Amino acid sequence: MPAAPAAGPKTVSAKPKSSYPRKLRIIGGRWRGRRLDVSESEGLRPTPDRVRETLFNWLQPYIAGASCLDLFAGTGALCLEALSRGAAGVVMIEKAPLVAQRLRQHVERLEATGAEVVLADAVDFLRRTPRAFDIVFLDPPFKSNLIADCAALVEAHGWIRPGGLIYVEAPSRMSELALPATWELIRSKKAGQVGYHLARKTA
Repeated sequence: MPAAPAAGPKTVSAKPKSSYPRKLRIIGGRWRGRRLDVSESEGLRPTPDRVRETLFNWLQPYIAGASCLDLFAGTGALCLEALSRGAAGVVMIEKAPLVAQRLRQHVERLEATGAEVVLADAVDFLRRTPRAFDIVFLDPPFKSNLIADCAALVEAHGWIRPGGLIYVEAPSRMSELALPATWELIRSKKAGQVGYHLARKTA
């Protein structure tokens, strides 16, 4: 009886590595180099380091003493970076309970006075009694139409001071941002699939 042919080597399909970052690195300021754990959550898309670095170069003349509102806080990268660089206070809005819990852990670990985490949907939050901020971060999930809705509510309800700055992050393929007529686009760049923009509310 002929011997059975030798079995060839088994092919094991490698599981693709996730590109999702496990750590958040603060780039500048008093917490420069600090790394914080990141919770993975559907729709959560941390702002890339190089985009964040460019953004805060833009904001450098305005960040000291500023009040900041992040409507889609996620990892907290934008507001924690702002606090690290001298912002007076930040409010981080996050609708996912586990992500909001991790944000509170970051605040506690850094002993970040002036930081507030609010568990809420951004649109619902913007319908509350407003307070005016110096800088608003508007960085919704790419698979949504929330830029136009949130921008309209920020403007109509007075969440941004005259002369205040609004950071908008959107898919790079988006050719036109649906921003209020009173917002002047002053900076705009692309990095891969990310388009990032800075607008100013005219007085």
